[in-house]
Amino acid sequence: MKRILSIIMVTFLLASLAACGNNSKTETNGTQTVTEEQKKPAESTAQTASKAAQAAGTVTEAPAAAAEKAPETEAPAAETPATETHSDVLVAFFSATGTTKGVAERIASVTGGDLYEILAAEPYTSDDLNYNDSSSRSTKEQNDKNVRPEIGSEDISLEGYTTIYLGFPIWWGEEPRILDTFVEKYSFDGITVIPFCTSGGSGIGRSGPNMEALAGTGTWLDGQRFDGNVSEADLQSWIEGLM
Repeated sequence: MKRILSIIMVTFLLASLAACGNNSKTETNGTQTVTEEQKKPAESTAQTASKAAQAAGTVTEAPAAAAEKAPETEAPAAETPATETHSDVLVAFFSATGTTKGVAERIASVTGGDLYEILAAEPYTSDDLNYNDSSSRSTKEQNDKNVRPEIGSEDISLEGYTTIYLGFPIWWGEEPRILDTFVEKYSFDGITVIPFCTSGGSGIGRSGPNMEALAGTGTWLDGQRFDGNVSEADLQSWIEGLM
């Protein structure tokens, strides 16, 4: 009996070993059996579609790659700045108290000219302008024809101007010495210079010829004296008479 049981057990063992050999390519995971084919990662839908497209010869670049190869759009050209232009008439003036400035502004209004104020680097005070004081600044300057007060306003280009009205107050019968500084500083070639002055009663005297000699260039016309209240109509008549 024992011999029969031994034979049965050996037979069962051999059958079990054969079954294990046939199923060596499967694994048991709980109650689920996983084969080698199932262990391969599944392809995504996108990968499958890509392989199909390659096989058909219809592969296209991804949008990002296409964008990298797109031609760059040229930036719009910057606008060219307009060339600055000015009148061919300049009204240049020196005014210590504002009287000559008012007349100059009216001349600019009548002629359509540009305004340029000749400012002193060291402004004149009321004490400087006291003509009753022999030691005042203006008295000393006017008594010395070699004095050249410094100009404080920015330099101006006279290019393009054909006519310059040159205004100033009368000091001790002549142009202030700062006007001498101005006319010696610039060239007036091709420019007609028309002096005008303001005063309480004194005429323009030799101011025009003085400055013409110092300038050495330009065509200088006779000057004219005005009081501070001269009207634009009177200035218009004077300007028309110069033609």
